[in-house]
Amino acid sequence: MLRATGATVITYEYPFNERIRTLLRLEDLFDRARFFLARQDALDHHAALLTLFEILEVASRADLKSDLLQELERQKQVLLSFRNNPEISEEVLNQVISDIEQASSALFNMTGKIGQYLRENEWLMSIKQRTGIPGGVCEFDLPSYHYWLHRDSGSRAFDLHGWINPLYPVRDASAIVLRLLRESGKPSRIVAQQGIYQQMLGGRVVQMVGICLPRSSEFIPEISANKYALNIRFAVFGDDVRPHTSTANVEFELTLCNL
Repeated sequence: MLRATGATVITYEYPFNERIRTLLRLEDLFDRARFFLARQDALDHHAALLTLFEILEVASRADLKSDLLQELERQKQVLLSFRNNPEISEEVLNQVISDIEQASSALFNMTGKIGQYLRENEWLMSIKQRTGIPGGVCEFDLPSYHYWLHRDSGSRAFDLHGWINPLYPVRDASAIVLRLLRESGKPSRIVAQQGIYQQMLGGRVVQMVGICLPRSSEFIPEISANKYALNIRFAVFGDDVRPHTSTANVEFELTLCNL
């Protein structure tokens, strides 16, 4: 996953397991939904609805809710052990614990399968089915949807928020887990000789790697990893707008993250 973290750098994140991969996808989708929901054009609201359908698909993983609840509880217990530590700000610690408790409570109170209320909306599911067909939501295919897109923006926004708001406990819980995961790593300055870098993990458990490069950099990290080794190959765009392996030395910032 690529994350723009500011005006001067880009961070590329690579998950090592399916659970973190799911959380990163949800984060990306909720960010995209927020962007389109804040706009007023019918095409933006169409994009927001398509994004909602993607969130529904990604969040439908059967064990997502239980995984998030277990991880939040585990992190809460870890943080509680830091209480009365003179090197830890009690105010910051208490705020993070409070955030975890609120997110856990909201997530726990979600009843049934995640997004089931959307699946029970036959009109929305008819749109979702048609979106799998290129150009499948033209006015002659779904006149009722065509009508909805021509309603005033406030009415559309009201509907969209009503459909997505019940999913926000998943968003908030995922955000806390990812924030703690990102904060778990310490960045190191690395030089990839001739565009190649390999690190043996030596039994170290890693859930995600972050690679930070200046926004002005032309290099693109292509990452592969398993529990034994991390391999990074830096590429650049050629004249044919296709990336190819760079032979230059590349300086970058590497962060290995694990909860």
